[in-house]
Amino acid sequence: MIHTMVGWLVETIGTLGYPGIFLLMAVESSVIPFPSEVVMPPAGYLVFQGKMNPWLVVLAGGLGSLAGAYANYCGALYLGRPLLLQYGRFVGLAELKLEKAEHFFRKHGEISTFIGRLLPVIRQLISVPAGLARMNHVRFAFYTALGASIWCAVLAWIGYIIGDNQQLIMQISRQAAVWAIGSCLLLLGVYLYWQKKRNAN
Repeated sequence: MIHTMVGWLVETIGTLGYPGIFLLMAVESSVIPFPSEVVMPPAGYLVFQGKMNPWLVVLAGGLGSLAGAYANYCGALYLGRPLLLQYGRFVGLAELKLEKAEHFFRKHGEISTFIGRLLPVIRQLISVPAGLARMNHVRFAFYTALGASIWCAVLAWIGYIIGDNQQLIMQISRQAAVWAIGSCLLLLGVYLYWQKKRNAN
């Protein structure tokens, strides 16, 4: 069944081309649970076959991820915040807590958004607090696209190296996710240390 699904994805992406990668990654980046691990590696395999350009594959994946993330961001910004302001007190989310979240994202939104795009599960959700906190649009777009493009490049490279062996792709992708978590923790530690040094001065 897995082999059939992979064959279908390779054929679909090959037929739809870069717009297909954009669309599938937009779905993956929204609230719909659709893993990027089944989208980008087949595209990488098509790069190996010489049927697609690696730069355009990553660009389409990154822009698709940004589009899906913006759907979550705008939903939280225009729908979620008014609801939380009106009903949040009933679930322990008073306006003061929302203001604290907004202050946090104004101060640390860039690193939170960038790291969030590299982490499993969190990458689909990080746009919501960014929207609730009314994070700057330009900064949100930049750090979302940057983090998403790096992850798309990693997955496309896995597909390029491994081919259409979906079982091995999922195994390597999980290992890549573990490395991403470790790298993000290291990056976060460096960021917090830099912030502490800056505040001390």
